[in-house]
Amino acid sequence: MSEEKKFIPFVSADTSMKEFTVRALLIGLVLAVVLGAANAYLGLKAGMTIAATYPAAVIGMAVLRFFKGSILEENFTRTVGSIGESVAAGAIFTLPAFYISGVWSGKEFSSISSYLTASLILITGGTLGVLFVALLRRVMVEDKELPFPESVAAAEIHKTGQSGAGGSKYLFSAMIAGALVKIAGDLRLFATEWTSFFKSSTATLASGKTLEGGFLAGGPSISPAYLGVGYIIGPRLSALNFSGSVMAWGLMVPMLLAVLGSSFVESLQVNVTNGLGADSLTAWENAANIVWREVVRIVAIGGMLVAACFTLYRMRSSLGTGLKRSVKDLKRAAQGQGDNVERTEKDLKSAWILGGICISAVLTFIITYFIFKTSILVAIVASTVMIVLAFFFAAVSGYLVGIIGSSNNPISGLTLTALVVTALILVACGVTGTAGVAAVLGIAAIVCVAAAVGGEMFQDLKAGHILGGTPWRMQIGDIIGVIISGFVMFGVLIILNQGDINMGIQQGYEGGFGSKNLSAPQAGLMATLSQGIVGGQMAWALIIAGMILGVAFILMGIKSPMLIFVGMYLPFSTVFAIFAGGLIKGILDLYTARKKYGESQTASVENTGVLLASGLIAGEALMGLVVAVFAMFNIFFSDMLSIKNPLYIIGLAIVAVIGYFLVSVPLKKADEIKS
Repeated sequence: MSEEKKFIPFVSADTSMKEFTVRALLIGLVLAVVLGAANAYLGLKAGMTIAATYPAAVIGMAVLRFFKGSILEENFTRTVGSIGESVAAGAIFTLPAFYISGVWSGKEFSSISSYLTASLILITGGTLGVLFVALLRRVMVEDKELPFPESVAAAEIHKTGQSGAGGSKYLFSAMIAGALVKIAGDLRLFATEWTSFFKSSTATLASGKTLEGGFLAGGPSISPAYLGVGYIIGPRLSALNFSGSVMAWGLMVPMLLAVLGSSFVESLQVNVTNGLGADSLTAWENAANIVWREVVRIVAIGGMLVAACFTLYRMRSSLGTGLKRSVKDLKRAAQGQGDNVERTEKDLKSAWILGGICISAVLTFIITYFIFKTSILVAIVASTVMIVLAFFFAAVSGYLVGIIGSSNNPISGLTLTALVVTALILVACGVTGTAGVAAVLGIAAIVCVAAAVGGEMFQDLKAGHILGGTPWRMQIGDIIGVIISGFVMFGVLIILNQGDINMGIQQGYEGGFGSKNLSAPQAGLMATLSQGIVGGQMAWALIIAGMILGVAFILMGIKSPMLIFVGMYLPFSTVFAIFAGGLIKGILDLYTARKKYGESQTASVENTGVLLASGLIAGEALMGLVVAVFAMFNIFFSDMLSIKNPLYIIGLAIVAVIGYFLVSVPLKKADEIKS
């Protein structure tokens, strides 16, 4: 065989071009905060996040084009801008668990001490992720067996942008539309949700037991963000997600209500609380919600536990390869990092990396010993466990991103594994009570952020490798992005949590993390497991029932049982809206297949659709943050126009209009391209 040709980047190593500039850094930091905050909002409500690489690339190109920036500046801006999403993912998967588990309850969650502790956790984990990536970058990005599909796509966006073919107008137009629909819904110009309880007829069993109950039906939430999520994940995955919600509300809740009956409704004193009779439909609706929240969602947590393990098991070959390589390549990682290597191959110096890792270990010790009040032994063990798990999971995360892309990276499954391992080790060291739960959650949070940042960083470095970016500059830019995002992200969580608490008081529901508006499914799972392992507070009967159900799904051959259990855990209206977005994408796929587009036209349909969906998500999320800020000060948009009975049908019409444009605009764009 002939000798393989040396890889030549888009911008050669000996080319001098602007890259790490103040404007590129500032634009990237703004994008990191904005896209990170948008993903935090989305993840807490829908249990999912979207990759920020594409929006960051498009927005960065649009802004830098005004300043006549270079393609390497665009690459640097995208790298810094997308890192906020990873910090947000780590934050929402773990930090709300401190609130849900009662470690930081009530006002304590919003206190300065909690803010500083949480920020320190995020910055420590994020910085570790970048440092571990710097150690392993050369091995990962130059591996020809790792396709890095999303990195290649991001690099192509930048290359295409050099010819002026950007998609920023679609992204920004969709952002405006998403924001307008969100604010219109909060002004009560239309109803954003509809539910109704349908009482079934009374039946008497042979044993003499009388059954009565019914079904709680509802429509999709009028939410551009949920539609965008469903659109991006597609019809198959959104249908799996919806099937879990149908199972919860169409099978489990009605079955439990029928068994419990009217005596259960009376025992809850729903009739006293609302001044209603026990047979009123509102009382039954409230009872159905309580059954779902306190029974069905716990079953879903057990299922998510098995599903996460199954996801990791299916990837066992890739995981094993990643772990073996990470150990072997750690010895080789520092080679070739001297002053004589080319610009496109130069990483951070090994001394800086090792020094940063040591500082991270010290910070972890400070968090567990001085802040969470554990013993010195536990703090030392926690620091050691954190470094080992963070390294392995950052490496594994990068390997998985190289195979399947950042959007499909099972960060929650990796975090869950880290949490269980940490909990078992610390329990063996004697941790108990609130301090033990806090230590477990803290270590899991650091590992989670490190893994999330590691995966995203590998993806961006591969795109930079293709374009000709300078690794050490991108790595420093990401460390700065991690620090800024770390200080901002917990503030976003405080705003959303307190805003929902105040809104719950105003609208008559229990607000905060874990509520119908901020479900935070992954954080709820982390809280339940940490309390169960450390404090013995786990509802094992329900958890085991969910685990058995998860095993049954696996035996049935269901490929993504996690999505089913997330569908059981989230409110029905949320999952229904995500499913509606998936149906819209399914309709677009049918039209695309019918038109028999060429490769370039099909790619155009996909890219335009993703940009529109991403814009809808970002627009609603950013407006949602604005609404939450006002709610913190007890200013509610719903009170401004005093509309008493807004119509839900108007909201459905808006969904239809959004669906029309999500199908027609990508098709029109593709028709403009010659196949």
